[in-house]
Amino acid sequence: MSSSSPSLADAGLTGGYDGNSLALKIIIAFFLGLAMYNVVELLVLILATFNRFRGLYFWSLIVSSLGIIPYSLGFTLKFFSILTGSAKWVPIFLLTIGWYCMITAQSVVLWSRLHLVVTGQRGHEILMWTKWMIIIDAIILHIPTTVLTIGSNGNSNTEVYARGYNIMEKVQMCGFFVQEVILSSIYIIETVRILRYSIHGNTKRLMYQLIGINILIIIMDLGILALECASLYILQITIKAAFYSIKLKLEFAILSRLVQYVGGRRQASSQPPITLSDVEARSGSTAGREENGVTEYVNWKEVKTDGTRTSQLVKKSPLSKHIVRQVDIEIEEFDYDEIPPSQAREPTVNVPKQR
Repeated sequence: MSSSSPSLADAGLTGGYDGNSLALKIIIAFFLGLAMYNVVELLVLILATFNRFRGLYFWSLIVSSLGIIPYSLGFTLKFFSILTGSAKWVPIFLLTIGWYCMITAQSVVLWSRLHLVVTGQRGHEILMWTKWMIIIDAIILHIPTTVLTIGSNGNSNTEVYARGYNIMEKVQMCGFFVQEVILSSIYIIETVRILRYSIHGNTKRLMYQLIGINILIIIMDLGILALECASLYILQITIKAAFYSIKLKLEFAILSRLVQYVGGRRQASSQPPITLSDVEARSGSTAGREENGVTEYVNWKEVKTDGTRTSQLVKKSPLSKHIVRQVDIEIEEFDYDEIPPSQAREPTVNVPKQR
């Protein structure tokens, strides 16, 4: 183990923590233990929720969750100097593999559900560019940091590698921070667009939750970045593990609901769900018409019976036509599927009597 500065800024960088602060040791054990506990709980939820263990979303969740365990375990062994001599490379290997999985796979979790809020040619381009952003960031940020990590914990020129690591650590932290901000911002922007046109209460509630969770993710990333910029290495590492486990639980909760409501799995039902064409056929009128590029929709849930009008027309742009069909109508289908067949009834429209 190389002789490192006893200051908190350098502690744990080139070896274990050699200080006498009991409070710091408790913080290390608490946050790294909390991260591993959250992962175990999340893995149980994932395995209990998914019926079929396949797909990019499922496997990115599994890989990112499992990555937190070797990451936390590796730093626990390293900071407390549990393994010494040639065995010191075991925690370095564990934390490096865990770091790869924890950081990049979590971005893949966000990316894998991005197609639920972006559509069309513009959505295809967003998906393509964000995919390459994740791949390129993984290459140019993971590899140099790994080389400097190994050098900093080696037996020769550790101070040179440590200075390089201090710089590269800040660079990669900023790089991954920008990456997650971009992904979270896309969710926020696109959900705001949906909220502008959505008239369904469940859709709005879900979109507000999606916005709130992505803002919270950005705030947590800012906190980790602030610790790194302050050169509080041990605090940054330990809190990062806990924050990433919390972020994963939040993402799993809201993205799973997004999958369920927007084109996700629907529970099997003997009756087909009510679609827009069904409503048109039953009502004997058109639910939408194109006129000079403007589309009008009848919101059948808001039909009035006060004798003043029999329907409420909501003018939408061509963009809202796709959004309302994809989000509002599909959510109504999901809600309809949840009604037991014995309680299902035909939708009726009460037309006021002519005076």
